[in-house]
Amino acid sequence: MGVRLGGLLPGELDEEQAEVYRAITGGARALGPQAFPLTDQEGRLRGPFNAMLLSPPVGLATQALGAAVRYNSSLSDRVREMAILAVAAHFDSAFEREAHEAVGRTSAGLDESEMAALRAGGMPELAEPTEGAALRATRALLRHGTLNDDEYADAVAATGERGVFELTTLVGYYSMLALQLRVFLGEGGASGADDRGPQPTGTP
Repeated sequence: MGVRLGGLLPGELDEEQAEVYRAITGGARALGPQAFPLTDQEGRLRGPFNAMLLSPPVGLATQALGAAVRYNSSLSDRVREMAILAVAAHFDSAFEREAHEAVGRTSAGLDESEMAALRAGGMPELAEPTEGAALRATRALLRHGTLNDDEYADAVAATGERGVFELTTLVGYYSMLALQLRVFLGEGGASGADDRGPQPTGTP
């Protein structure tokens, strides 16, 4: 399965699409150092952002949710980026992995061994207990779609109820992007499903 959705040049956008484009390229994502480019050299949106132009009302709300998750969350930079990379590994999303390994490397303080473990779908060795609890919760959400009572209690102790809400939102948002990348850009398994099947239920 190849690329199904071609990119649009800025001059080809209608006004509603241009509003989405400006929100993505001129908003919070454009401030400060750029770990990964949002557009190609001719200005076409890259990765999941291009598909957001298909439905400007939904695309505008989607990019706003993503900006809130990345820039207005109470989660630490390390927890956020490790959780995103766990989603990328689960769905085998090359764009999410490459983009957020760059963020993890440049601004979140993740080292190469931690990212290698996440890339392989594993659990890195973490000295900070709150980070471990948050990442275990992320992995449980990806495997089972919920948290059992012990996982929930550990996640609340680590991040607070606000943090658990933000973490579940993050997992849902980046899972949605990974699915859209599969559908429109041909990422991951050819069938569009998680080819690896159920994950082991033992200790992460």
